[in-house]
Amino acid sequence: MTEFLTTKEVADLLRIKERKVYDLASTGSLPCTRAIGKLLFPRDKIEAWLASNSEMPAVPLQASTTIRPDVFLGSHDPLLEWAIRESRCGLAMLFDSSRDGIERFADGGGIAAGIHLPGGKKGEWNTGEAGARFAASPVVLVEWAKRQRGLVLRRDLSPVPETLAQIRGLRLVARQAKAGSQMFFEQLLAEAGLASSDVAFCREVLSEQDVVQSVAAGRADAGFALASLASSFQLPFVPLGEERFDLLVDRRAWFEAPFQTLLAFCRSASFRDKADELGGYDVSGFGSVHFNGA
Repeated sequence: MTEFLTTKEVADLLRIKERKVYDLASTGSLPCTRAIGKLLFPRDKIEAWLASNSEMPAVPLQASTTIRPDVFLGSHDPLLEWAIRESRCGLAMLFDSSRDGIERFADGGGIAAGIHLPGGKKGEWNTGEAGARFAASPVVLVEWAKRQRGLVLRRDLSPVPETLAQIRGLRLVARQAKAGSQMFFEQLLAEAGLASSDVAFCREVLSEQDVVQSVAAGRADAGFALASLASSFQLPFVPLGEERFDLLVDRRAWFEAPFQTLLAFCRSASFRDKADELGGYDVSGFGSVHFNGA
């Protein structure tokens, strides 16, 4: 029997996730020692601790002691993906959708999440969701960019619809329900006096790229997408509105090297030039704080 336990062995013993073990150790709730950068737990002290505690100490999920992996979550953005790669900041990416990112972020799955969720009022973005979920958490919501959205169309489509009211009869690509783009599109449909049932959605895809690729390949007549992606595929585009894409960031991670490296790069001329090159971006508000948690 070894004198010390590893983090995994403690997690198995307590029947909790390894991340929770790190949380408890960082707050001093669990006795441990650090050797060559690795946490080790004295077996006798862990067993004594377990015997003296009838319940696990409650550690808030959003506490600043949460050990978050260097992963960027949430919705995909072409400029953000490019900046993460180009800056060599070392952050990994797990892009799916705005709501998926928020859920993973709340569970400690990454240091930041990109979101673009329309609020109850016209022109309101992300703050309602952030305030409801993270009011008592050490997080900050900052602006990434404003993005132009609209209908991306098949090259040979005729006649070309100029408004949403003219899309009846067209085959459209849908996004998953958790995607901010699908929520925005349904909001625009309602403003135009249309319901989702008035639209012939022919397929559902999990990424913005797949929307535009489906239209480019002729598998759909149109899709709701970013101007920048329509431009990259050289497809006709009908602008319908502007959205604000924000970054929900763990406040402690903000000051760590990976995120600071990304921020420094995003203040460069190269970043602004890339935004202009992609098209459909307004980065003049980059860095503006729209919400600050406890």
